[in-house]
Amino acid sequence: MKLAFSLAAGLALLAATPAVAQEVPAAAPRPAPKLLVVISVDQLSADLFAEYRGQFSGGFARLLSGGVFPSGYQSHAATETCPGHSTILTGARPSRSGIVANDWTDLGAERADKTIYCAEDESIAGSSSSKYTVSDVHLKVPTLGEWMKAVNPATRVVSVAGKDRAAVMMGGHKVDELWWWDGKQLASYAGRAEPAPVTQMKAGIAARIAQAQEPMEMPPFCQARSRAIAVTPTMRIGDGRFARAAGDARAFRASPEFDESILALGAGLADAMKLGQGPQTDLLIVGASATDYIGHSLGTEGSEMCLQMFALDRSLGKLFASLDESGVDYAVALTADHGGNDMPERQRDHAAPDAQRVDRTFSAGAIGKEIAARMGRADPVLVGGTFGDVYIDRTLTKAQRAAVQAEAIQRFGAHPQVYGVYTAAQIQAAPAPKGPPETWSMLDRAKASYFPGRSGDLVVALRPRVTPIPVPGPGYVATHGSFWDYDRRVPILFWRKGMTGFEQPLSVETVDIAPTLAGLIGLKVPVVIDGRCLDLDAGPGTTCG
Repeated sequence: MKLAFSLAAGLALLAATPAVAQEVPAAAPRPAPKLLVVISVDQLSADLFAEYRGQFSGGFARLLSGGVFPSGYQSHAATETCPGHSTILTGARPSRSGIVANDWTDLGAERADKTIYCAEDESIAGSSSSKYTVSDVHLKVPTLGEWMKAVNPATRVVSVAGKDRAAVMMGGHKVDELWWWDGKQLASYAGRAEPAPVTQMKAGIAARIAQAQEPMEMPPFCQARSRAIAVTPTMRIGDGRFARAAGDARAFRASPEFDESILALGAGLADAMKLGQGPQTDLLIVGASATDYIGHSLGTEGSEMCLQMFALDRSLGKLFASLDESGVDYAVALTADHGGNDMPERQRDHAAPDAQRVDRTFSAGAIGKEIAARMGRADPVLVGGTFGDVYIDRTLTKAQRAAVQAEAIQRFGAHPQVYGVYTAAQIQAAPAPKGPPETWSMLDRAKASYFPGRSGDLVVALRPRVTPIPVPGPGYVATHGSFWDYDRRVPILFWRKGMTGFEQPLSVETVDIAPTLAGLIGLKVPVVIDGRCLDLDAGPGTTCG
């Protein structure tokens, strides 16, 4: 009873006593970080990230202590490497940046090869889409690095990647160092001086490729994923450990060794150039490409991808440790250019009976050839593949074009593997997409990818889990590029020392990364973009005012 009485009396006393407001001094806003580090992991889908996030203990684990957006979107339909990388540091969707695909067709090009590679300059004599001069001319918008340089020309921008299109599309038109792997060695624009870290890494990679690679040790977590799957009667994958013969540069590229080297190059250039150690904020960009090469050649599941995820986690940790040693106040953003879809043979084994390869007799070329034959023409009247952009022969009359388009729509639409066909007129007439990207219609997704003069006369969407590789072979068993969320959804992670960690489950877009980083350094976005600034911290020091 005494206890009950004392509690009742105490509660009554508290109710009768007015609360006294405690004045909390406002925290001073944090100064801008001196170095922004932006990392793209090619083909790191949100699904793949979710599968392994509980196992990370290195660089990914650090990023998971910051701002986590597990449902980021490459919201457009053309979920390929070049468009995806172009969104990350421009804040612009392909419909604004002009980067609608890895390759598109220009039937009016003044060369025999009408295919245009996204990161080439086709005006250079003797070039082709497979033998090209790397260039930024097709990127129609500036990047974060260019915004930063416009405000402070002393800003240094460094972009290194496993692919030229990744380095170019994230670095933009004004870079201090731009390096990529060209299949044989590290390369840059002609006439550029080679800094010591690049020379050292070139020698290191050459020595590494010259030596055979022993099978990697299999962590217990990966053992459950180690199971050989028959892709063809003579090809089984899924239980590999990245053993490599001496001199096999192609196998090196599709292995954890590749990302380790590219990330180490980024760390070396940051150290040699003393990035973040001057009065201005600098920008270091790294494109890790091995996950994509592994995904294409070995699929997104199996022991191979498991080993890659663990190795990438360690390599990211090494990069961050190197930056820590410099004492620089740096902030990190990590995302991906697109997701990925596993090979159908393993998907069917994992309770996805509708997973299939595209009909080998089905393509724009085959349909166009049949239509042309009925018109008495020798050349196909359609140019394109099994999905995506399809172009109609420009030499046709208006009436002929209309007839070809109508028949093409009917033929594509009748195929059981096709979800939908959209005309250029439909796409152009559609309003710009709004709202959460997961709610966008297929037309909205096509709209976000459409750029007049580069996109097709028709855009074809395959049904879910239809892999547009009719016949698998070494190096190419699985892919991406669809309208579907397994290709659109990617993680977006932000980290800075002292940052309050949080997780935001609602969807955001990769076009939000550039304005968010601009807000973090107090930079006003100087151009019209598609993205928005994301709040990374609540209260004083919030990135978005």
